[in-house]
Amino acid sequence: MLIFVVKLVAYIFKLIKIMLRKGLEIGNTVAVLDDVLKGKVVAIDNNLISIESLDGMLFKFDEKELVKIEVEQHELSKFSDINNNFLKEKTTEVKKKNSFFKKQKQEFLMEIDLHINKLTKSVKGLDNYDMLNLQLDTAKRKLEFAIHKRISKIVFIHGVGEGVLKSELHSLLNKYPVKYYDASYKQYGLGATEVYIFQNSI
Repeated sequence: MLIFVVKLVAYIFKLIKIMLRKGLEIGNTVAVLDDVLKGKVVAIDNNLISIESLDGMLFKFDEKELVKIEVEQHELSKFSDINNNFLKEKTTEVKKKNSFFKKQKQEFLMEIDLHINKLTKSVKGLDNYDMLNLQLDTAKRKLEFAIHKRISKIVFIHGVGEGVLKSELHSLLNKYPVKYYDASYKQYGLGATEVYIFQNSI
């Protein structure tokens, strides 16, 4: 008799959980929170929901990880008024912004690696002074080429080291119509200088 009562209570709790559920039922379309996965509910076992993704794969998720999709996005877009003045204004602003970015993307960026192993096959017979001169001559030659070809930006990759090459490079750059600053840390770390060449002074 006790076993029957325990099973009955467990069954009643299961029914209450189902009634208190977010409304997920077999056949509902759901999306997974913090993921790009969505699919249809194919089985419900307590809080464990089995879904079949759009490509036919089966996954199990806790109920808290799922959200029911009431209306698909493309269905909602049917009701948007494409002649809405506010919407037209926003799309015009976006077009203007996009054209600005296109100009920036077309801007040519010249990248010069001044590490000695990129400039010569062997450092045999070269002392520190010779290597520094080779690096600075390369920088000067590339800078003058960029000025002549009207290339507005150059990145010189010099590395971190003791800072001698960076210091000498900055002294060289001070003799030209340019401004320079540390290049993108995300892209080059601390070992690069970006140079902007003023075109109107050439």
